[in-house]
Amino acid sequence: MHGPDRPVLGIVLMFGFCILAPLGDAIAKLLGGSVSLGQLLLVRFAVQAALLLPIALWSGHLLRLPPRILWLTLLRTVLHIAGIGAMFSALRFLPLADAVAIAFVMPFILLLLGRYVLGEVVGPRRLIACLVGFAGTLLVIQPSFETAGAAALLPLIVAVDFALFMLVTRQIARAANPISLQAVSGLMAVAILGLLHVAAAPWQPPIMHLALPALRDGLLLAALGLIGVTAHLLMTWSLRHAPAATLAPMQYLEIPFATLIGWLIFQDLPGGLAAIGILIIALSGLFVVLRERAAAQTVPPET
Repeated sequence: MHGPDRPVLGIVLMFGFCILAPLGDAIAKLLGGSVSLGQLLLVRFAVQAALLLPIALWSGHLLRLPPRILWLTLLRTVLHIAGIGAMFSALRFLPLADAVAIAFVMPFILLLLGRYVLGEVVGPRRLIACLVGFAGTLLVIQPSFETAGAAALLPLIVAVDFALFMLVTRQIARAANPISLQAVSGLMAVAILGLLHVAAAPWQPPIMHLALPALRDGLLLAALGLIGVTAHLLMTWSLRHAPAATLAPMQYLEIPFATLIGWLIFQDLPGGLAAIGILIIALSGLFVVLRERAAAQTVPPET
């Protein structure tokens, strides 16, 4: 049985996630010029499986999932691979802060999917906030599009993908242990990516190139996998100790952390329009989160 909430611990864990997530993206950006996308993804999920499979078995959690949950986990894994792949691809062309900020249009997309796909009630204020957030996204995309071309749209694909990822996760979160779910998902991802590498071998496309990395790249690849898994676990554990409504606004700390990390490592800072757009995205997203929390608090208790 889950014990009482420990909001301070939950906030500390989410704070760690907000630092590690953009740090992992920065490592992927560093590796983008020397390691293929296929190898980045394969290592990322191989580390996930290698770390979490022993933990799941040691803690006594079963890896067998009911058929419906298994198929949803497979769909979730495909979405996870696609989302991370699109983000890693975007980072080859865009500054870190810009890519992260554009991807943060995801809460708006999730809200719209909730209304038009799941039939959830969404008030006019939140819809207006969504439109404002999209306008902020366009301000970030516009200068990026001038320099990077269509690659500037990749974070939008990330946002749509992870909105669908979150919808699927909602369907299975209560039916599977988080560690077991991530272990199984890691194994599935390794199997899928392995099959893709085998299928692509006769044509040897650069995107699927496998090579023994240099020492520096090997250490960064290991760090990428470790940081990715740790960040995801921190987020999962934070939600076990504090309500999602408490933690959701904190996720926007990723944007200033991404800006700081991008400046420290790549000497990139958002320009005029992009900086204004990032601020609009963050403020609109925070408004949506706070309205969601207020709406949840006004729902009468069941009798």
